[in-house]
Amino acid sequence: MAAVGNTGPKVNDCVTKVSLSVSCENLLDMDVFSKSDPLCVLYMNSSGSSWWEVGRTEVLQNCLNPKFSKTFIIDYYFEMVQKLRFEVYDIDDSVTCSLQSADFLGELECTLGQIVSSQRITKPLVMKDRRPAGRGTITISAEEQTDNRVVKFEMSARKLDKKDFFGKSDPFLEFYKQTESGWKLAHRTEVVKCNLNPVWKPFKIPILALCGGDVEKSIKVDCYDYNNSGSHELIGSFQATLCQIQQSCTTYAAEFECINSKKKQKKRGYKNSGVISIKQCQIIKEYTFLDYIFGGCQINFTIAIDFTGSNGHPSSPQSLHYINPHGFNEYLSAIWAVGNVIQDYDSDKMFPVFGFGAQIPPTWQVSHEFPVNFNPANPFCAGIEGVIQAYQQCLPQVKLYGPTNFSPIINHVSHFGRQALQQQTASQYFVLLIITDGVITDMDQTRNAIVSASNLPMSIIIVGVGGADFSAMEFLDADDGLLRSSTGVPAMRDIVQFVPFRQFQNAPPAALAQSVLAELPDQVSSFFNLFGLKPPSDTTPS
Repeated sequence: MAAVGNTGPKVNDCVTKVSLSVSCENLLDMDVFSKSDPLCVLYMNSSGSSWWEVGRTEVLQNCLNPKFSKTFIIDYYFEMVQKLRFEVYDIDDSVTCSLQSADFLGELECTLGQIVSSQRITKPLVMKDRRPAGRGTITISAEEQTDNRVVKFEMSARKLDKKDFFGKSDPFLEFYKQTESGWKLAHRTEVVKCNLNPVWKPFKIPILALCGGDVEKSIKVDCYDYNNSGSHELIGSFQATLCQIQQSCTTYAAEFECINSKKKQKKRGYKNSGVISIKQCQIIKEYTFLDYIFGGCQINFTIAIDFTGSNGHPSSPQSLHYINPHGFNEYLSAIWAVGNVIQDYDSDKMFPVFGFGAQIPPTWQVSHEFPVNFNPANPFCAGIEGVIQAYQQCLPQVKLYGPTNFSPIINHVSHFGRQALQQQTASQYFVLLIITDGVITDMDQTRNAIVSASNLPMSIIIVGVGGADFSAMEFLDADDGLLRSSTGVPAMRDIVQFVPFRQFQNAPPAALAQSVLAELPDQVSSFFNLFGLKPPSDTTPS
């Protein structure tokens, strides 16, 4: 499989990484019996053509003045105009977070340069027809990411105040960073339902977001009782420095009294509103995609090409696989354009290439993972030119058939990913590039294969050719929430990126490159960081 080396891409043109935090005020209220449930989606356009999704915040229920805790981390290029569009929606389906059923609350278009130069901007939200979105405003703050360290917490509480009349409290925590303009939200935990002695899931906060990298700077932790109405009640809070917390939990869990100042003033003999316990507070280094690439991680690309009948007979000019005397069809265009993108990230430029959905000689049985060069012992092609040549030689020798099954080729690459799980460092990561017309037959098996692969060092990029219905591909991409298997098991992480090729045919190569590789860097770094795997050449002590 083709492997990324240290020589490759133009990745170090990036000036710096920037963290963007978002808050809104006076959003439109679209819900009849409650307030809106806002979510913010960020899109980017840095090539003058297509917009692509960078990411989404969490959903905040019943809130017209949201402060989102999830931030967007973006590579900032000084010499490039990076257009941003922040879209705010009222989410109706909290399970899928689908934008199709959501109400649009307004948007803001600006450039990353404008935000970086001001550090903080507040602008009115507008609707799609540029009318004001009521009195809604959006505030975006930028902070340069110069420190990759994160703080890993394990926290619990005991004997918290009971806030609910008919039940126990539903506690969650908010962490705040001390700034010149006041306390700034850094992180919000999940809600633990109906529990006065909650244990929160382990979580990590970037040290810059928490205390600006200064372990002697105060941190404020608020404990709230969650209410569906959005008016959460403060149980209590405490303040401490990161240094104090770390020193306190070297041998035992650090404990801090949860103090409600209003209750303390009113109630004589008030002691506290519970105790917050910090079992772990550990500063660790989070490696970036570039850390892994330059540290010797090999990224292995496999290419899979759809040879099913839905593409049309190769003798027809309407076919996506048309054997054109001038040497051109949609598959060739996609292989060439996308191949040149991934080739930038490759050292030996040897790609294993498989076809699926065709009847192949000599038995004319349908195969869902045959080597396009018909050499099972060595399915590798030399460079994208070799891939093109193997495709052109293969096409007249096979019969386009069906069904369109993705799961066999996904399981094929997963086999290598499973072997790589034995690695002690982040030495291997696998990327499957599927080029298809979008029609899929084995959806349940494919969902199961993707959910299984989400636990492996593996990503899948699907490039859709032609103008067919790509709703199945967008479903697998699962930007509206984590994909689930046919039995309801959620993927551990999102590993699928879908790119409709026709949208980029007249766009600059940079636009296609950004869309194809948009999610890969984070998928690589987040997987290895999750398992605590270092780059092979890193010697930093744990």
